Amino acid sequence: MTSLPSPTAALLFDLDGTLINSDTLHFKVFRDLFAEHGHTIDEAFYFREIHGHHNGDIFEKHFPKQNAQAMSDDKEARFRDLLGAHAPPMPGAVELLDFAQRQGWGLAVVTNAPRLNALTMLSAIGLETTFETVVIGEECARAKPYPDPYLAAMDRLGVAPTRCIAFEDSPSGLRAARASGAFTVGVRSSLNDAALCASGAQATVNDFSDPELPALLARLKG
Repeated sequence: MTSLPSPTAALLFDLDGTLINSDTLHFKVFRDLFAEHGHTIDEAFYFREIHGHHNGDIFEKHFPKQNAQAMSDDKEARFRDLLGAHAPPMPGAVELLDFAQRQGWGLAVVTNAPRLNALTMLSAIGLETTFETVVIGEECARAKPYPDPYLAAMDRLGVAPTRCIAFEDSPSGLRAARASGAFTVGVRSSLNDAALCASGAQATVNDFSDPELPALLARLKG
């Protein structure tokens, strides 16, 4: 049997806040969990201390006397309940993915979300069969902000870092993508251009319907 040729380029996507605008749900769950332990948090705290960070690190830092894994499991179960069976993908995502497939580009999700959450979100936005691989940070030697998850995606797709564009919305994700050698595009779903660029974004877009996106994709053609 003849194997299919490796793609010549690839698009690599974070999930939370990139393919799905999920920060509102995550903030609500964290706010409730912190409140149950006597702490009040606001959005500024969320984006400073939680957004883009690994659950284990969050709970070990702020609740050192609690079981971090149990709290993480509880948090993610609550998130899945809030998410439900259907949710809209980020504007322009479906069209971009269709375009990439027509170009023969590789597609991967690279996320620090637990695998069950990642698959639940992809199903909710109708993209569960779109990606060739889903790389989970906690299944790698090191999760984001280290480049290991992105390097794993590149290896699985057989695409060199210089032929990859990575889309991210968080500082830790951007640092991971930039360190992997991919061209990094920040998605302004929660942070502005200045904050994303300060974390390593080489360009930013509002979402995947942004008129600036085609020019960024042109670097992969040919």
